[in-house]
Amino acid sequence: AEIMPTDACTYFYECTSCQTLLKPLAGDCCVFCSYGSAKCPPTQEQKSCCA
Repeated sequence: AEIMPTDACTYFYECTSCQTLLKPLAGDCCVFCSYGSAKCPPTQEQKSCCA
């Protein structure tokens, strides 16, 4: 489990177990939108994720 920032995107994330560097899938603004169980807060609020 990771803590998702509430005011910004996390474009890159390095897995602490396997050191794999994750980046968003095409069309997503951050790794939480691509791989998380919920979209990032800016996207949930229908705001620009990376503004």
